[in-house]
Formats: sequence, structure tokens, C-alpha cells
Amino acid sequence: MKGFRSLAAALLLTSIAATAPRAETLIASVSSHQIQISSNYTGDQLTVFGLVERGGRTVARGDPYDIVVTVRGPQRMLIVREKERLGPIWINRTQRRFVDRPMFLMVSSNRPLNEIVNEDAARRDRIGLANTQRNLPPELYYEESTVRFRQALIRILEDKGLYAQDERGVTFLSETLFSAPIEVPATAPTGSYEIEIALYSGGAMLARQTTNFEVIKTGIEQRLATGAHDRPFLYGLATATMALLLGWLSSVIFRRD
Repeated sequence: MKGFRSLAAALLLTSIAATAPRAETLIASVSSHQIQISSNYTGDQLTVFGLVERGGRTVARGDPYDIVVTVRGPQRMLIVREKERLGPIWINRTQRRFVDRPMFLMVSSNRPLNEIVNEDAARRDRIGLANTQRNLPPELYYEESTVRFRQALIRILEDKGLYAQDERGVTFLSETLFSAPIEVPATAPTGSYEIEIALYSGGAMLARQTTNFEVIKTGIEQRLATGAHDRPFLYGLATATMALLLGWLSSVIFRRD
């Protein structure tokens, strides 16, 4: 009898688990996984598109879906220096190092981020231009000088077209189907790029998916870069010889008789 009750309880739990609505999942991809830089390269555009699968849920949530797309480029250690004027010259006074900071960062969403998620959750989920660095202690994250240097770094990279935030960059084509263009400028560095798509509803993250693409050099640009890396002495010798030759030709062409 005891064994029968245990079996009945197990079957009941299995039945409940089978009938309970599953959480939402994301199906997302990118229009191209490679951008090739050639001699006439002026930038490119990719498109992220995806679908929210409700996982058997038949009743819509009380809050609409929100999508945040974050594109992170190759990571480097970036240094921000603060200059101070000393008489007629400017000198470097202080500096701050940012370890493993992406050289390229683009954040797109279907509405402003502060309407999707609160500040603490955005920092935890690494959402937004200021929250991309991992494992930064709260006392250092909110420290006045760190905030000032971080804002300066973001401003510098925004001016170069390497950091951008588009609060209307994601478009819902239906209730669950969405797309988002990614503008990759000509100044974007070569390397691997990560695309992270986060699904929110009511301020809570429901699902997250990542994909990637890469920016590579092709043609003569790639051959020159490979030659400079693999044979630096010969590359330097060829460059110096070419500079001397061009200088001599210029003197001959523009020589005054």
C-alpha cells in the first residue's frame, strides 16, 4: 500500500510538471557571421532577427516583451588620462585603467533601458554602455573618480563611433518576432564580436541567447598585415626602401632647373 501511494505521488508530480507552462526561450540569428574589410571598405550593416517562443504558454503575460541587443567587440585594456594645464603646456595628471573593456559596444532596445530594467538589475545583467565591465565591486563602481573616468571613456569612444546606444533600435514585427540592425563603422577593429540578446518582461530577464560574427581583412590589406606580423624585418626594410624611392622620385619630379 505504501509503495502504491509513493507511485501515485510520483505520477501526480510528473503530470503537474508536464502540464505546467514552460518558460520562454529565444531563437535568434544574425544575417551574416563575417564582415570583410577591403580597400574600399566604409563600414557595413548586419541584422539580428529572432523569435520569442512561449514554450506552451497560452495566456499572455501582463507586461509586454522587451528585447535588449548588446554587441561587444574585441576586448583590450583601455587607459583614460586626465590632462591639466601647467602654464603654456598640458600635462597628464591622473589616469585610470579599464581592464578587458570592449573596443566596440552597441546597445539596442525597443524602448529606453530605464523603462525596461532598473539600475541594479542593469548592472547585474551587464546591460548598457556603463555596465559592460565584469566583477567591479560596488564601492569602486560608484566611486566618484571611477564614474568620471568611465563617463569620459564612453564619451571618447562615442565620438569615434565605436560606442552607441539606440533606444529604438529593436523593432517588433509581431508580438513575438523582432529585428535589430547593427551598424559596424569603418573604424571598428578586426576580431571576434559577441551579440547578446536578452528577453525581458516586467523588469525580469526571461531568456538570453548569444551569437557572434567576426571582422576580418581581405585582399592586399590582409597580406600586408600578415607580412608585417610574420616578417617584421623584411616588412620594415621594404617600407623604408619605398619611402626613400618615393622621396627620390618627388625630388626629381619637382626639381627646379
